[in-house]
Amino acid sequence: MTSTEAAPSPSARSGAPTGDVIVAVDVGATKMAVGLVTMQGELVDRDKFTVDHDLHADTLFAMLTDLIESQVERARGHHRLRPVAVGVGSAGPITPNTEMVSPLNIHAWRNFPLRERLATATSLPVYGDLDAKALALAEGWLGAAQGRQSFLAMVVSTGVGGGIVLNGQLLDGAAGNAGHVGHIIVEPNGRRCVCGARGCLEAEASGTAIEAITGRPPTEPTYEIMQRTGRLVGRAVASVCNLLDLDLVVVGGSVALGFGATFFNSAQEALDEHTKLAFSRGARITPVRLGDRGPLIGAGAVAVRGIHRARRASAAQRAVDASE
Repeated sequence: MTSTEAAPSPSARSGAPTGDVIVAVDVGATKMAVGLVTMQGELVDRDKFTVDHDLHADTLFAMLTDLIESQVERARGHHRLRPVAVGVGSAGPITPNTEMVSPLNIHAWRNFPLRERLATATSLPVYGDLDAKALALAEGWLGAAQGRQSFLAMVVSTGVGGGIVLNGQLLDGAAGNAGHVGHIIVEPNGRRCVCGARGCLEAEASGTAIEAITGRPPTEPTYEIMQRTGRLVGRAVASVCNLLDLDLVVVGGSVALGFGATFFNSAQEALDEHTKLAFSRGARITPVRLGDRGPLIGAGAVAVRGIHRARRASAAQRAVDASE
């Protein structure tokens, strides 16, 4: 060994873990993904599978747990990291902490007890939230909204979702479903949405809607469809900006990012057209900075937040016990 070479540390020689990692789970309408996210927000590994909508609920969950087990093995064996929690970002609706999930586009999972099933399968604490709310945490932590106290984050993909950060706090709502911007009505008496209403943004501008309207997959859009989708998104987010005094909207998802500049320019034009109040005039819409890493980093952020909250609650309880 030369003088410039460092001897392996005891942990490296023994294969002991060198740090903690979150097992991040992204439950989407067309795919599910699992990755490993460090406590600093670095995505170090990931894998995914396409959702087969004909599968039974338990079979679909078994595919997810297989992917989780594979990532846990890679965490310990390949990356020498210690899984400490599972973080989930799920399409909604959900109940708080993803105790029950009912993704509108995954019909097999209606009131599916996701948190309990994951906790049993992994023997780890599980923290969950809506996928778009998870994205909002990620973009506020490391992305396009870093350092901003108030903003809207959106996913325009197979479905349309949103997460709202207001005065530094991610909004939850009564049942944890705040931010469902996909169900703002943008076309009165428009297409029937999977939620049961007509003219929702999701029914008019999601990937599923685009394919139903055009007969073509959203990966093969016309220029007019890219413009129309952007305009409808801009119209919806203008209402949110006017309502909540927001001046920044960050948008991800395969449809929005795939349509690129045409989508974002059209969305900005519609946003400008419909934000005339002094406080909302000048609001801007911009692509997410984290790209396709955002959903998993967001799921990791949900777990990091949950761990910190649990530690604070435990410390507070110890203080109460000590004072008695």
